[in-house]
Amino acid sequence: MINKPKFWDKKKGFYAFLLFPITLLILFFIFLKKKISRVHKFNIPIVCVGNIYVGGTGKTPLSIYLGKELTNLGMKPVILRKFYESHKDEHNLIKNDFENLFLCQSRLEALKELENSNHDIVILDDGLQDYSIKKNLSIVCFNQNQLIGNGLVLPSGPLRENLNSLKSVQIVIINGEKNEKFEKQILKINPELEIIYSRYQPVNIQQFLKKKLFAIAGIGNPENFFNLLKENNLIIEKEIIFPDHHRFSYQEIKGIIDNAKEKNCEIIMTEKDFFKIKDFKLNEINYLKVSLEIHNKDLLINKVKRLND
Repeated sequence: MINKPKFWDKKKGFYAFLLFPITLLILFFIFLKKKISRVHKFNIPIVCVGNIYVGGTGKTPLSIYLGKELTNLGMKPVILRKFYESHKDEHNLIKNDFENLFLCQSRLEALKELENSNHDIVILDDGLQDYSIKKNLSIVCFNQNQLIGNGLVLPSGPLRENLNSLKSVQIVIINGEKNEKFEKQILKINPELEIIYSRYQPVNIQQFLKKKLFAIAGIGNPENFFNLLKENNLIIEKEIIFPDHHRFSYQEIKGIIDNAKEKNCEIIMTEKDFFKIKDFKLNEINYLKVSLEIHNKDLLINKVKRLND
């Protein structure tokens, strides 16, 4: 994995212009894929939690949140994810918080199996761009810090598909502060969209206060993690960035620990990254635990719950 190019979040850029012919080709293939894909319907409700901006939008935490909330209501949800060897960090993160995770090589085959299981609703974590599945409800996640970046599709920009794909979406969840300008932009595309806001609330922030910290992030948008730390008045001595889904080695982490000790600093990392190094059993590593809070939670849960009526 490589770090996200900086020009993806700039309005104009030479590299975006240079790569635009490839983007046009990808847009054509997306159009073709939508046209030729045979859509399969299933006898179990499917809630798709996806994104258009590639990586770091919070779709997996939202999937876990929905799974827990629906379980509390007496339902039997399952989170379905396609298996990728490089995404074991996310698989472990889900399993730690929600036991009903179904990993698969083929979403279609998995859904056929889940139709005949004791589950009564499927939360499809990342599957918005799988046009072969009929979704009963599609939710797209954005983060206020990036939103749509430069607004271009890969590789000229950070979008997995054109923003017009929101025409087939019912709910948009924005992690961050209210943004009326962005709301107007996406409501022009789909006036029926329900727009809901969320935020991450740190749970264990007290243990890091007044300490000098080395902050490690190997996620899609590491600046979101660093910003959250600063917003909560933590003292960041050094920011250390790795690519999304980076597989840490023991020596790599031990080197950071030794460097931090020399500077009289402690280490904080994302929970997702912590699960990559958990087996190293290093007591010097701590992580920020966060909880997801949804504004207008009842609107979201009722929309999902209604699918099972």
